[in-house]
Amino acid sequence: MTAPLLEPPLTVRPLQGRLALVTGAATGIGAATARALAGAGATLALSHFAQINQARTVLDEVRRLGADGIEVSADLTDPDAVGLMVSQGTNEIGPVDILVNCAGAYPRMTWEETDETAWSHTLDVNLTMHYRTSHAVTPSMIRRQWGRIINVSSVNARAGRSGLTAYSSAKAGLVGLTRSLARELGSYGICVNTVLPGAIQVDAENTLPAHHRAPPEVQIARQCIPRRGQPEDVAAAIAFLAGPPASFITGQSLHIDGGWLLH
Repeated sequence: MTAPLLEPPLTVRPLQGRLALVTGAATGIGAATARALAGAGATLALSHFAQINQARTVLDEVRRLGADGIEVSADLTDPDAVGLMVSQGTNEIGPVDILVNCAGAYPRMTWEETDETAWSHTLDVNLTMHYRTSHAVTPSMIRRQWGRIINVSSVNARAGRSGLTAYSSAKAGLVGLTRSLARELGSYGICVNTVLPGAIQVDAENTLPAHHRAPPEVQIARQCIPRRGQPEDVAAAIAFLAGPPASFITGQSLHIDGGWLLH
C-alpha cells in the first residue's frame, strides 16, 4: 500500500531567501511588518521618507532577528524616485519577491475643506503611489514566476468616516487595485491581497488634534474583541499572506479590526 502524499512540513523560517520591500517601514504597522518578515527569514528593503533614524532602528531590529537588509529614503509620490528605490534594492540585495505597500497618510478634513489639491494629494499618497511601487516590481516577479503583493488598506474603505472622505475613497480604490492585479498577475504565480486594519494603536494617532481622536473606549465598543489592535496584529496577517501557506489566496480583503465590521 502506497503511503499518502503529505504536505512538506513548514520550515522555521519559511521566507528564507526571499526579499521583501516594505514601504512606510520606519514606524507603526510598517515597522512591525518588517520585524515579522525578518523573523520569517526574509531579507528586507525598508522604504521610508526622511525618517532615517527610525528606519535605522528598525534595521537594527531586523538584524537582531537574524535577517539582513537595507534602508532607503524615497518620496513615493515621485515616479523617478520609485524607480531608483527599486533599482537600488535590486542592485544591493536582489529583486523584490514580496512587496508590502504600507506607506500612506491620514489627513483629517471636513468635506467643505476638501479642495482639488487636498483630494489629489490624499489619493496620491494612499493609492497612486502603491500603483507606482507595484508597477515597478512586477516585471521581475513575472520573469521569475513568483511574487506577493500585500496592500494595506483600512476599515474605512468599507465603513466610511466623516472627515476622511478622500482617505476612505483612496483606501477603497486600493481594494479595487488588489482585485484587478490579482486577475492580471495570477497566471504568473503572483498573489495580490489587501489587509484592512481597524483601530490600531500607533504613535501617529497622538499627533492628531484631540477633536479628531475617538476615545479608546469608543473604539473598543465597536469591536467584538475588547482591546486596542496593535501593529503586530496586522503584521502577523501580512507575514501569513507573504508565506507558502497562502499560495492559493489572492484577490482577497482581510479585515484586521477585532470584529468591527463583520462581512
